[in-house]
Amino acid sequence: MTSTLRTRLRSMPSLAWARLIRFNILARTTGHQDFASFVAPASEAWTQALAAARSGPRVLIATNSGGHFALSAVDRLLAVALTVRGGNVTTVLCDGVLSACQVCELNMLPDVARFARHGPARLMCSYCHPPAAARLDALKLPLTTLGDHLTDADRSAAWEWAQRIPAGQIRTATWEAMGAGEHAYAGALRYFARGTLEGVPYAEPILRRYLVASIETAMAYQRMIEVLRPDVVVVHHGIYTPQGIVAEVARARGVRVVTWNPAYRRHCFIFSHDDTYHHTLMNEPVERWAEYPLDARQRADIVAYLRSRRDGDEDWIRFHKDPDYKASADLGGLGIDSSKPYWVAFTNVFWDAQLHYPANAFADQREWLIETVRWFAQRPELQLVIRVHPAELSGSPPSRELAVDIIRETFSALPPNVVVIPPDSAVSSYVLAERANAALIYGTKMGVELAAAGLPVIVAGEAWVRNKGVTFDASSKTEYFAMLSSLPFRKSVDADRRERALAYAYHFFFRRMIPLAFVQPEPGARRFTVALDSLRGLMPGADPGLDVVCQGILRGTPFEMAVVD
Repeated sequence: MTSTLRTRLRSMPSLAWARLIRFNILARTTGHQDFASFVAPASEAWTQALAAARSGPRVLIATNSGGHFALSAVDRLLAVALTVRGGNVTTVLCDGVLSACQVCELNMLPDVARFARHGPARLMCSYCHPPAAARLDALKLPLTTLGDHLTDADRSAAWEWAQRIPAGQIRTATWEAMGAGEHAYAGALRYFARGTLEGVPYAEPILRRYLVASIETAMAYQRMIEVLRPDVVVVHHGIYTPQGIVAEVARARGVRVVTWNPAYRRHCFIFSHDDTYHHTLMNEPVERWAEYPLDARQRADIVAYLRSRRDGDEDWIRFHKDPDYKASADLGGLGIDSSKPYWVAFTNVFWDAQLHYPANAFADQREWLIETVRWFAQRPELQLVIRVHPAELSGSPPSRELAVDIIRETFSALPPNVVVIPPDSAVSSYVLAERANAALIYGTKMGVELAAAGLPVIVAGEAWVRNKGVTFDASSKTEYFAMLSSLPFRKSVDADRRERALAYAYHFFFRRMIPLAFVQPEPGARRFTVALDSLRGLMPGADPGLDVVCQGILRGTPFEMAVVD
């Protein structure tokens, strides 16, 4: 109830100015951590590090969105750590020139018509750029802006080009062979917090605005790369607008790309070479982990961590409330017939990371969900339990396209053998999975855990666990329904498959998720605090995870924690 009320308040246009003023105050007070306390920008050590770095490898950190306090903080941390290792770092911020961006969210700009006509509010740009720039200036770190490399003529040309694209072709539009349309579409979905724009008021003008922003970003970074000639571009997420198109421009210019994102485990981050982690984690060679069988300690570590995921005790990204294990075990109370087998389907947030994946069996998660319900509706001897992702309500931004609504729009009455567990339910997803015959997923990251627990998992979308030899991966509707037709599965997979799944889970959670021990969780908008007393904590050898990250950025080495024999 509280989450729903908060979502409604955030969507009220009359309160937008108050929210933006609040963020302006936060940005100039506690939103951005003051790194001067441990960097000591006037010290001889920092002055010497800046001077030595001028001749080092050129690193462009594409922060762009200074208004995302947590992302800006990690980028600033990387800038400092790379500088003391000899990296010649320049950070990029948007100075209010883009027609739309990743900071724009419906709960911050709820007047959709105004946003469609005029773009981001001045109050938004004022909390995004100047405070973030001031924090970089205080550390004497080099800074450039998109406006330094973008002219009014460029912006006019971007608008003229975007207006010529037919509405139905915007999503697939390419600009100089780059997928500007895909990143624009992802950005518009993120703004609306929906998995589709069909039937959404002002969807087309907002989507065109994001397309313009993609082209504006591309133009600015083309000039920037020509002038600064970076050896590597570092960009958080690597999708949406402007981050996704930055990565495309760099690749097109032959510049190495590094992307990063906060991971689940506390203190941990995921870094990837060349592409967003949404793609690299699906496509990385299995030899990276399959050739390293788990020893007893590693096996105990991953089993213990997976057990902790039930309550999220070792994580800093957590979407579910404290689970009610008693209610979770009461199948009858949930509407599940304990005398019949059931299969549990786990959903994703519909708007999140909507990219093109060639191996998807369905056009999108909506189609997968509807057709799965239809299939089970024709088989009354079986049961389907749909566990809706808690982040539909608790995520940022909260979703405005809900699985429950999609099901209701399609089915006048829910089939009697289909049970829906809503996102605000305290029912434990793990207890549901333990008692199911198999799990059905589209793209949820929970697929890694389900497979490692020994549960048969059918993958219909872009889940990271796909292509690992531990799940049943459908690349077409025909394959998917053939897999469903082979039900009922056994309640557990064979020992070899489960051991392989555990090995991948260890790789995923303990090798690919790189710990930065000094980055501590912080309540509120800032999210992270860098808990250091001096610059020594960022020097080579001080933190193993930071060494892996910086070596990967500067030298192109793998972003993986080492396997210790």
